[in-house]
Amino acid sequence: MQVSDAAQRCLADLLKSQTGQDFPAARGWRIGTALSGLFREHGIASLDHLVAKLGLSRHSPLAREVVEALLNNETYFFRDRAVFDLLANKVIPDLAERRASTRQLSIWSVGCSTGQEALSLAMLFAEREARWHGWTIRILGTDVSQSMVDAARSACYTPFQIQRGLAVGQMVQFFDETPQGWRAQDRLRQMVRFELHNILDPLPPSVSASTTFDLILCRNVLLYFDDATRARAFERLGTALATDGCMILGAGETTIGQTDLIAPDRGVPSLYRHAAHADVRRTAAG
Repeated sequence: MQVSDAAQRCLADLLKSQTGQDFPAARGWRIGTALSGLFREHGIASLDHLVAKLGLSRHSPLAREVVEALLNNETYFFRDRAVFDLLANKVIPDLAERRASTRQLSIWSVGCSTGQEALSLAMLFAEREARWHGWTIRILGTDVSQSMVDAARSACYTPFQIQRGLAVGQMVQFFDETPQGWRAQDRLRQMVRFELHNILDPLPPSVSASTTFDLILCRNVLLYFDDATRARAFERLGTALATDGCMILGAGETTIGQTDLIAPDRGVPSLYRHAAHADVRRTAAG
């Protein structure tokens, strides 16, 4: 599909206005593939035809469908296994020591897509059920896509999805095969809830305004923001993170030169903390 500069600018403006994400020219190749199903469903003959229809209303159901189609929803269970090893062997045990008096942990999975990351976190706790007996584990998954949130809430996965990142033993231990697909068991689902949310906005109304998170995973979300928008996102994340909590970013992301609120944990790739707390840790280590 040929994509004119004008049409791509129109779609990029729509995506940014509704999600904050940029859609650079280098990603123009995705447009035809991403929108092909929408074209068939709505009988749209060309990109110019679509742009003309969008021009009538940027807040129509069609506009929302276009935005959702353009989002990158790539995910799978235990994506980047080294990160989950870090969480299981260092981050979560350290947090458990600091929360021993309350026996509660609150975790936020930002850009949760169809829910595999949040459920992978739940599996880390379910695999050591005796260790976490008596604890309250709350995992919040959020995404800007309503269709992704709906899919995450169903917690039901196709054979292709369930096999991406999971061993057969984990499949049968934590999921039940149903006519609709492989559905997460209640012991996982009771730890997790999913909400529609844009990281640039205040937390959803269902989340208390005073809530802070012991652990935030925000991986490969900030890649799609320009500098000013990324700064706004870091402000939200810094406010939501407990002062002694931890944050995980994607391998291609960093806080260096982006924010003064959150700093890398020395010697641990992808791990970040509140800047003041990171300074204390560095001083103690020195």
